[in-house]
Amino acid sequence: MKITLNKMILASTLAAAMAIGLANAAKAADAPRVGVRGAITAIDGDAMHVKVNSGEEVTVHLTKDTQVRAVTLAKIDEIKPGSYIGSAAMPNADGTLTALEVHVFPPAMAGTGDGHRAFDLKEGSSMTNGTVGDLVVSQGRTLTVKYKGGEQKIVVPDDVPIVNLEPGDRSLLKPGVKVVMFAAQGADGTVTAQAISAGKDGVTPPM
Repeated sequence: MKITLNKMILASTLAAAMAIGLANAAKAADAPRVGVRGAITAIDGDAMHVKVNSGEEVTVHLTKDTQVRAVTLAKIDEIKPGSYIGSAAMPNADGTLTALEVHVFPPAMAGTGDGHRAFDLKEGSSMTNGTVGDLVVSQGRTLTVKYKGGEQKIVVPDDVPIVNLEPGDRSLLKPGVKVVMFAAQGADGTVTAQAISAGKDGVTPPM
């Protein structure tokens, strides 16, 4: 039976934003893209069992091309003008956005997923990937995020998670670890991970 998972917009999610993972995704262009968010319950060779947020148990297959990134905690004052970030957010009446989460890319991934688009984290949410211009921490924690063709002002509440994406490997994938994945679902329902964001040291990726 085909498992029903969250459909994702290519290049709009944490995992989809992984440049290397996108290259792998192109190899499976005919397979529907799905988002898998949950906690690992078991690892059995190249099969990873995940309890997704909806409560379902899903088996996710890993390949030699599956990319893994570590998710670690960050602070607002670690974000500087010129930092490359992504933020899922909700719109405000004044045209600004209120962040639901912020992830900071390593310099090597600057430019990944550049732009502003609809997102699936919450109804009405958007994802903005771009370079930080102005950063005002003392007046409402507001970031100006610039991308090709535009910019957005994003207000970051105190309780919003801010995380780093760092290089990782399969050693991060253990029972209990929280993950967000960009995957392809075959006609038979098989789910194959193309890129995984895994919480490090107990961190829960924005989900």
